[in-house]
Amino acid sequence: MRQNLAPFPATRLRRTRRSASIRALCQENTLSVNDLIWPMFVVEGSGVRQPVASMPGVERLSIDLLVDAAREAADLGIPAICIFPYTDPALKTDCCREAWSADNLSNRAIAAVKNAVPEVAVMTDIALDPYNAQGHDGIVKDGVILNDETVDALVKMALAQANAGADILGPSDMMDGRIGAMRAALESEGHKDVAILSYSAKYASAFYGPFRDAVGASGALKGDKKTYQMNPANSDEAMRLVERDLTEGADMVMVKPGLPYLDICRRVKTEFGVPTYAYQVSGEYAMIMAATDNGWIDGDAVMLESLMAFRRAGCDGVLTYFAPRVARALNG
Repeated sequence: MRQNLAPFPATRLRRTRRSASIRALCQENTLSVNDLIWPMFVVEGSGVRQPVASMPGVERLSIDLLVDAAREAADLGIPAICIFPYTDPALKTDCCREAWSADNLSNRAIAAVKNAVPEVAVMTDIALDPYNAQGHDGIVKDGVILNDETVDALVKMALAQANAGADILGPSDMMDGRIGAMRAALESEGHKDVAILSYSAKYASAFYGPFRDAVGASGALKGDKKTYQMNPANSDEAMRLVERDLTEGADMVMVKPGLPYLDICRRVKTEFGVPTYAYQVSGEYAMIMAATDNGWIDGDAVMLESLMAFRRAGCDGVLTYFAPRVARALNG
C-alpha cells in the first residue's frame, strides 16, 4: 500500500541517495552469484574450442573442456549450468532418434560433469531442434509440427537425460501436454527427485538467431516456429500456459526471452508466487557485446544493470551467457 508522503521540504527523497552506505541500506533488490545459471554449448572431440561468431566470448567446448568450465562454475559459486549440444548434421533425422540415445553428446556431457563436479547442478534442454533434420522443436510431417508424436519423443528424451544424471530438465519445446507426460514417466521410472524447469512462456522471438548458430540449427530450419511458440503480442496466454505447466507437475517456470518480456516475469511472479526464471537469450547478449566492443556502452555496467532488472521484475534467477563474468564482478 502506497503511503502518503509529507510535502517538500519535509520529504526530500534524495536524502536516502546521498551516500553509498545509505543507498546500500535502502536498496530493494540484490543480485548474487546464486541467481545465475550458465548456458554452455558442447561439441564432439577433445580439446576443442569453437568460437560462436555471433556471440563474442562464447565457445562450443568438447566434453573435457566443458568439465573444466563446470569446475570454473563451482569455483565461482555459480550453482548450475545448462548444457546445449552441437549435433553432427549426419545424426539429424526426421524422426530425431538421436535425441533419446543414451550415448548422445548431451547425455555423455551430463554424466561427465556430474562425475567430475557433482556439486554443480546440471540443467538440460528438452527439444528436438538439435536433432531434427528440419530444425524444428517437434516432429514434422507434411509441413505440420505434430504435437502428440513429439511429446512421446520428448518423454524418451527426458528419461535418457535423467538416467544420465541430470538434476533439472528444461523442456523448451512448447508442445501441449508435455510436462504432465514427462512427470508421469519420471515418477514411474524412479526419478521422483528430478526437477522440471519448464519454458512455460517461450515466445516466437527474433532474439534467438545467435543461439541457433551456436547449436547448428539455423541452416536446417524450414519455416518458422509460430504454431507452437507464443505470439509476442500476448500476455494473458502466458498466464494460462504457466498455470497449465504447474498443474501438470513443473517445479519452476521460465520466461523466454528476458528483457523484452519483463512484464511477463512480473505477472508470473505476482500471480503464482512460484520459482520464476528468465533466459537472457543470445540476441540480448549479442547486442550488449556488440555495443561494448564498439565502445558505445560500459559493458560490465550494462551487464549488471540488465541482470538486476530481472531481479526487480521478480525473477529468482537468470540463464545468462554473462554468468562467469558476472560472478567474477560480484566476487570482486
